[in-house]
Amino acid sequence: MTLVTIIQVIWTLSALLLVVLVLLHSPKGDGIGGIGGQAQMFTSTKSAETALNRVTWTLSVIFMGLTVVLSAGWLPK
Repeated sequence: MTLVTIIQVIWTLSALLLVVLVLLHSPKGDGIGGIGGQAQMFTSTKSAETALNRVTWTLSVIFMGLTVVLSAGWLPK
């Protein structure tokens, strides 16, 4: 596997995880996170939302950074 292929796989996984995490967010109530008891993983709703926000922002930065790197052609083929 080349470096470009590995980065493309990471980019794709981050995109898919980002979609899932955005769907788990809920402004009011449990949202999709209430399905399967996932809302009970954390001690409070506020800590769950805080952790979800941090992971979502981290994945967003990874996704955008890899998008720039892949589209700019900075990697050797």
